Amino acid sequence: MINTIQLTLSPEQAASQEAIANHLQREFGFKSTDITGFTIVKKSLDARRKPIRVNLQLEVYLNEAVPKDDFELQLKNVNQAKEVGVVGAGPAGLFAALRLIELGFKPVIFERGKAVKERRRDLAQITRNNSVNPDSNYCFGEGGAGTYSDGKLYTRSSKRGDVMRILKILVLHGADPSILYEAHPHIGTNKLPQIITNIRENILACGGVFHFNARVTDLKVVNNAIKGLYVGDTLHSFEQLVLATGHSARDIYELLHAKNILIEAKPFALGVRIEHPQELIDQIQYKCTGRRGEFLPAASYSIVQQVNGRGVFSFCMCPGGIIAPAMTAPGEIVVNGWSPSKRNNPYANSGMVVSVQTEDYKLFEKHGPLAGMYFQQQVEQDCFKKGNESLQAPAQRMVDFVNRKVSSTLPTNSYLPGTVSRNLHDILPKFVAKGLQGAFQEFGKKMRGYLTQEAILLATESRTSSPVRIPRNKETFEHPQIKGLYPCAEGAGYAGGIVSAAMDGENCAVAIGGLV
Repeated sequence: MINTIQLTLSPEQAASQEAIANHLQREFGFKSTDITGFTIVKKSLDARRKPIRVNLQLEVYLNEAVPKDDFELQLKNVNQAKEVGVVGAGPAGLFAALRLIELGFKPVIFERGKAVKERRRDLAQITRNNSVNPDSNYCFGEGGAGTYSDGKLYTRSSKRGDVMRILKILVLHGADPSILYEAHPHIGTNKLPQIITNIRENILACGGVFHFNARVTDLKVVNNAIKGLYVGDTLHSFEQLVLATGHSARDIYELLHAKNILIEAKPFALGVRIEHPQELIDQIQYKCTGRRGEFLPAASYSIVQQVNGRGVFSFCMCPGGIIAPAMTAPGEIVVNGWSPSKRNNPYANSGMVVSVQTEDYKLFEKHGPLAGMYFQQQVEQDCFKKGNESLQAPAQRMVDFVNRKVSSTLPTNSYLPGTVSRNLHDILPKFVAKGLQGAFQEFGKKMRGYLTQEAILLATESRTSSPVRIPRNKETFEHPQIKGLYPCAEGAGYAGGIVSAAMDGENCAVAIGGLV
């Protein structure tokens, strides 16, 4: 017999299999000899009341064996199968490739950056030598931006696909099984590279092909149909092409525009990355004094505010994390954040961004559908120029920013290239600075202690999503103008994170297989 049970326990009890079993016996009258096992279906933390509790949904098995999860991919040998091009080896490209193999196609993957482990050296050079490789950085390279942005898997909506399938595929390749039931699953930047490597090896074993250091320079289009792509002067012929290049591949947007392939400007968001001491966020969220208990995770937050009719919101919050230099070209400052699996660094950082609408960048309208991209790039270049013309980020203490005062000193922080004190009101677009200024005052009321001089703002957090959309047919997933071109995931404007990008990659593969 299987019983679905709801339990509310202390964090310490929820961390103990023995304590859970004892509660099942005591609260529900199950005999220890009858309980053959249990599995956690859902787990969430409730910090709204004191003491803090953990909510568990369990499947309890009485007098019968706990079934093994027999999920596996139905992979085929596709060495001699029809080839499908996949541009980009982020989650969309990799999951598209796995699904194509299941459907009997041979994926040929082109990644402008390096394999995930080699990519580490280029990330180190950003900090050590202020050197940005435009093809291998925090955004470009095997695994995509998510690999070094800590692998948050917060998408739970099933509207775009089978979330659980995506999570199980990650577990199959080495992710901790807890991602299957945690309310806010997270893999960790320290663990993702091996998972990505395992996925690649699985694809190769089936006959798939990878080309690294292979930036796509042109598309071959004949009679409004894809016939292949160029890497330099080398033509690779395909009749179907999944375009999964991520939200920062500006050269791809420029290529499509130059070839008169339809693209569109779209809204996005832009702002700063804010960092507090993690202990302070713990105290605010857990209403504790001193350090949090050992069974509580590093506290996170999610906040949103309307300011003058414009949304201001936290983005990609990283408890126990580090602020990373996420620029993709020299002469830019872009910041992002990540956390290791244990989330045990002394800082908590989050993007704090303001919605940007198409009317906000009218000064760039001469660029047509690329107007938002050039607006975004201009802000990043301004941060570089008005900063220190190095990879140091312009920064300001939080209260000083609200009061429009240059900070005389800056707090210690996790951004390794360094910071330089500036008045961010002189750098950020006025509507962005005003939106943040108003929102911070409201956030300080919602979270007592959040508005503090201990917090630092770094500019600019600008790569929240693509400022360009590549349109596609809702039913076939093909570009409405170019047969065989499948715009995919974040780079095309159809996803917002690892899980949603992976689902979109699978959807494009299924469309190619003719199953939609």
